[in-house]
Amino acid sequence: MSNIKKIPEFKDEAEERAFWESHDSSEYVDWNRAAAVELPNLKPSTRTISLRLPESLLDRIKIEANKRDMPYQSLIKAWLADDVDEARKKG
Repeated sequence: MSNIKKIPEFKDEAEERAFWESHDSSEYVDWNRAAAVELPNLKPSTRTISLRLPESLLDRIKIEANKRDMPYQSLIKAWLADDVDEARKKG
């Protein structure tokens, strides 16, 4: 692209966000010259674990998750997070 505009200075992140919501980045960045970036030191924000549960408990969790229209693993994570938060508040 031959007519690249200069990206303005922003006073804060909110102003920058508003700008990009209403402007096309291709007018400000030559994406044909963009290089792919590798970030080898990034670690996943989650870790896979194995948790053995009685089948009857897992069935009940799946039923509850289905009622809430969410994956049962997500429901377990939400319940665990809530319980840990409550336990920490109680000290």
